[in-house]
Amino acid sequence: MNEYPESNYPIAYLITIRSYGTWLHGNEKGSVDRHGFNIFGTPRMFQSQILSDFMKQEMKEKPVLFDKAERVCVLAAVKEVCDFRGYELLAVNIRSNHLHAVVSANTKPDKITNEFKAYATRSLRQSGLIEKDKTVWARGKSRRYLWKPHHVEIAIDYVLFGQGDEIPKFD
Repeated sequence: MNEYPESNYPIAYLITIRSYGTWLHGNEKGSVDRHGFNIFGTPRMFQSQILSDFMKQEMKEKPVLFDKAERVCVLAAVKEVCDFRGYELLAVNIRSNHLHAVVSANTKPDKITNEFKAYATRSLRQSGLIEKDKTVWARGKSRRYLWKPHHVEIAIDYVLFGQGDEIPKFD
């Protein structure tokens, strides 16, 4: 008998969305792209000051860093999406320049990510926290498919406890 239920969807997804201008290609943290630097088990893009400087010059706006009020607003929007769509939010952490969420849903992660971005952007604008024409999110996203319960546990632990310095509690 199969230990895991057969499904077209994993148990959950680990989703990461970055705010605009805060993690550029070529920086010391590394990055991925769609030209071969996105394959599991392969190296990330190389660090390059020239590339990083070029990416900064190409930016049309200042980077977006979320303060406490903006993080609270983004968190509420993520929870609203999950409540409205019936997604199970297993863990979430809104940081100053990105968000991580572990979400269980019978849909593709791109749909979830797009909804998170749209709801959060609308909520930030309606609250007067972000200007009307400001770009809030970087293009793209990271989504990991979590097929095994152990992988879900690791992702939840990473989201809740693996993010470095403590930020203010929301609840």
